[in-house]
Amino acid sequence: MALSIDLSGRVALVTGGTRGIGLGITHALLDAGATVVTCSRSAVEPVPGTTHHVCDVRDPEAVQAMVGSLERLDLLVNNAGGAPAADAATASPRFHDKIVGLNLLAPLLCAQAANAVMQAQDTGGVIVNISSISASRPAPTIAAYAAAKAGLDSLTGSLAMEWSPKVRVNSVEVGLCRTEQTDDHYGDDASVAAIERTIPLGRMASPSEVGHVVAFLASDLASYVSGATVACHGGGETPAFLLVQKGLPEK
Repeated sequence: MALSIDLSGRVALVTGGTRGIGLGITHALLDAGATVVTCSRSAVEPVPGTTHHVCDVRDPEAVQAMVGSLERLDLLVNNAGGAPAADAATASPRFHDKIVGLNLLAPLLCAQAANAVMQAQDTGGVIVNISSISASRPAPTIAAYAAAKAGLDSLTGSLAMEWSPKVRVNSVEVGLCRTEQTDDHYGDDASVAAIERTIPLGRMASPSEVGHVVAFLASDLASYVSGATVACHGGGETPAFLLVQKGLPEK
């Protein structure tokens, strides 16, 4: 087998696939030859070469309708998610419910719908959940989000076991990534540069680099990879005591 990623003839659904990390994933899958469908809660201009659906992934009926409209489905990428910063002590129950709903329960809904299609296909299918480095370390100001992502990693292993051998399920733990929202989250160029010096590889990821990991997991090159959590974080985060020793600014 040639060591190349070829997703020709495969249909991929990328939730939240029109911006940020999701857009990088969409482009990577298109480059690998896949037919890509994206979705978001609101109508947007489709990415060239894709089909777009308006769908709230927290709505079971909407998810079933979207997946049911596809002739086949070979890859689901549960990318839609996120959370604004909030103090865990004062955030409302409704806030926490919405964060967990979007980042944990919605991926489960989408995965259930996709699995039903994939189990009926001779070729089965692949599900990739986009997780976060926040799932495996303390995450002040985004506690509910981090807990949901930790749950998503746990869910990944359970679904991989339940739905094998027809469906492979993996997650990608993404670290800091440069997107159109980077400046809003981290400040000016100097602040971003200071943060990047704390990353072992010396920079944030690009959305396309996350997309390349997803394309690999979707491909035949990863045919024996299931139930895995793949780190895509540039080597992790430098411990605080080393930041102090080196004179680098703490995050």
